[in-house]
Amino acid sequence: MTTADISRKRVIPAAVVAVVALIVAVVAMTAGEQRANADSHRYSATDSAAMSMSRPAQPPRGLQPAKLAFHDQMRKLWEDHVTWTRLAIVTFADGSPGFGATAGRLLQNQTDIGDAIKPFYGDAAGNQLTALLHDHITIAVELLQAAKAGDTAALQDASDRWYANANDIADFLAAADPVHWPQATMRAAMKTHLDQTLAEAQDELAGNYAASVADYEEIHHHILEMADLLSNGIMRAFPQDFPN
Repeated sequence: MTTADISRKRVIPAAVVAVVALIVAVVAMTAGEQRANADSHRYSATDSAAMSMSRPAQPPRGLQPAKLAFHDQMRKLWEDHVTWTRLAIVTFADGSPGFGATAGRLLQNQTDIGDAIKPFYGDAAGNQLTALLHDHITIAVELLQAAKAGDTAALQDASDRWYANANDIADFLAAADPVHWPQATMRAAMKTHLDQTLAEAQDELAGNYAASVADYEEIHHHILEMADLLSNGIMRAFPQDFPN
């Protein structure tokens, strides 16, 4: 058999090539759609309840740039709050040398949150909120230390002070804007935040890592709702600072 004969046997009609290519493309697209549908069903079964918690907190369509920027800024601040809190819990539970730096960054977040309200409520109010939030973190560290040491008396004392501080934060915000931040609403929001964070810390310290991750998911969704409650209240109370 000559080289020319071999070449002729390898030549496939163009029409056949086109048909094969089309079949391959259709099969690939169908497989992709099936995988996508399978993923969609899987995620909707496991995550739909959690995702629905954050949907009401999404900004309305057509939000003016100034309002949207402030809305996003407030979300970023409170996402930082729960993110650095989680990292502090994890590094503390593991005995990581990174705990000190992580706790320092978490404390900076409390200053950042206080600074965010200063343009509206003044420097004194911003500093007061920072001080309250600073206590929120330092008492939480005491709580972690007592829990890890198994000191039930110290744990109860820290827990009592932690929840009292949460009420102080809620009451401070309610006093600043009782119309948009009613005391009962703010107290309930802060209590939920503490309950969720306490569960996260307990699960992490006990080595229940999957539960700790699930706790953080709940914390994250709830803190976005809190952030939107705060930003919406400020935008409604100070409409002159958010022009159309």
